[in-house]
Amino acid sequence: MEQHSLSRFEYRAPTIRHGSVEELGRELANHGYERALVITGKTVGSRPAVLDPVREGLSDRLVGVVDRTTPEKRLETVLSAAERAEERDADVLVGLGGASSLDVTRVTAAVAASESSPAELRTSFERTGTLPVPEAPLPSVAVPTTLAGGSLSMLGGVSARRTTSGTELVGGGVGDPRLMPVLALYDPELVGTTPREILAGSAMNGFNKGVETLYSSHRTPVTDATASRGLRLLIDGLPTLSEDPEHWDLETMLRGVSLVQYGTTRPTGTTFSLLHALGHSLRVHAGVQLGVAHAVVTPPALERLFDDADGRRELLADAMTVDTDERGPAEGVVSAVASLRETLGLPERLRNVEGVSESMLETVARTAAEDFLRSNDPPTPSLAVPPEHRKDEPWCGTPHPPADLTVSTPAFLTILESAW
Repeated sequence: MEQHSLSRFEYRAPTIRHGSVEELGRELANHGYERALVITGKTVGSRPAVLDPVREGLSDRLVGVVDRTTPEKRLETVLSAAERAEERDADVLVGLGGASSLDVTRVTAAVAASESSPAELRTSFERTGTLPVPEAPLPSVAVPTTLAGGSLSMLGGVSARRTTSGTELVGGGVGDPRLMPVLALYDPELVGTTPREILAGSAMNGFNKGVETLYSSHRTPVTDATASRGLRLLIDGLPTLSEDPEHWDLETMLRGVSLVQYGTTRPTGTTFSLLHALGHSLRVHAGVQLGVAHAVVTPPALERLFDDADGRRELLADAMTVDTDERGPAEGVVSAVASLRETLGLPERLRNVEGVSESMLETVARTAAEDFLRSNDPPTPSLAVPPEHRKDEPWCGTPHPPADLTVSTPAFLTILESAW
């Protein structure tokens, strides 16, 4: 029998509900919350088809809407949302939208309960790349509208412009088990209002949570089961995105996404490694949507992984329903991912992705490698973390790649050059 690195599965799961946001107010009442502040993005906030059902579901429990989140996940947005939460005496935050809005909501949950001033928080973030999490952060609820799989997480990415220069970007993350949402509500009708191209891009991000969880050194028997089942559901459901919206199998997709992300972040680390490090680095340096970045780099990255390590190729092949009679499991897995990418209409080459230049590939590779060495998720390309602020002990942002994976700038550059 294969041995796992961890026999204990330390993870406090939130309530997961598949259904209508019409039940949102009732769900909050079940948890004892009375005053909800919604945090969402500018696009979602301007779309009545998304926001109105949430308003109606919350009814008189809604105390306000902050619709300022962006893919950059700025600290100023967090500080503004925390100020609004205090003004409205909110006792729960509702993150509505894609991964960026859910990240901002989790970071706001920490900041809203902090006794530090905004200036002190800015200084702390610029110095360390993270923010302190108080003993009792504000509770949060996740209502995702994409397939990125960022709802069951205790991590939140955030960035800011350094106050001394006004131009230098400081990127970082906040992570703590207390930031795990108390409730994640998946509503197929709500997700169905999201444009196809956004769903398709986000889908690869969600899909790779299952892929990396299976070969992570942080895996457990529980995550093996949830990731395998989730990948199989996504392999079945995601191809329907190539059809007309009325034929999208969103229920299957959402079941798959909720399963692949289960247990991906825990107090001692995350199951994310190679694929997420490369994806985050491309987002930081080139502004590429995470799902698009994942789509391009995953096939060559998996080829490199299988050159270095077993990568649990047989389990991955089984989860993706690969016919290993015709080809080996490693080749079959890479082919299955490439086929899914083609079906979703996502780019195959970095040269075809807006914002990416060949000259930046080495920098992207270096940042991705440093993501492992600093155990900081997302990467922090501009921040030289002083030794006294580095995390020597595992935390929920510590990546756990396969033991035999070569983690270095040259190795990651080879992957990016293959994807170019």
